[in-house]
Amino acid sequence: MNASRTARDRARAELVAEITAAARRQLAETGAAALSMRAVSREIGMVSSALHRYFPTRDDLLTALIVQSYEALGAAVGAGAATGTDGPARRWRTLAGAVRTWALAHPHEYALLYGSPVPGYRAPVDTLPAAGQVLAPLAALLADAHAAGVLHPEPGPGVGGTPADAVRLRAALELPELPDQALFAAVTAWTGLFGHISFELFGQFQNVVEDREQAFAGTVERLGRLAGLVA
Repeated sequence: MNASRTARDRARAELVAEITAAARRQLAETGAAALSMRAVSREIGMVSSALHRYFPTRDDLLTALIVQSYEALGAAVGAGAATGTDGPARRWRTLAGAVRTWALAHPHEYALLYGSPVPGYRAPVDTLPAAGQVLAPLAALLADAHAAGVLHPEPGPGVGGTPADAVRLRAALELPELPDQALFAAVTAWTGLFGHISFELFGQFQNVVEDREQAFAGTVERLGRLAGLVA
């Protein structure tokens, strides 16, 4: 590869990183809906027309931030998800704790992913592979527990969906052997986990739930039993 091309690529990557870092700081100050290309370019000392060469529109910049946030959360969950000789209950608790730890440390990125939609923005398919990185540790846990014969989701009418839903979920999670009941129970547990974290992060527990650690641990246990990961 041409040395000058490598230097240009490196310089471009460094500038893109500087732009997205400034945009993340703006997220913390004003929120995603108020993200301004002009404000970002002003912070890094770049004319707005030059910034548009890297991110043609505000939506392109938002998409980059979303992808980076999904990748960061996916890396945190993947690194925190216990494997090897750990049983499914411990792996589930560790995985759930890794999601919460990242969310509390990166509230504005979490809000970008799981908070209120940004008016006028529609996430492109480019974000799907990155979002899949967050689901991958859960899928691996479910696959291992099912293969070991220890995945026993709680029965009952509260967890269900259509056969078409099951087909799509099985494809999304790449779990062709998982029974419908286990699929729906896992999705319910996963969404319940993020619901609890969102309540904590966005102030819904204020003046109501004081011991947040204990409340989270209890929710994780109940959701784990629902999914059949905690005996």
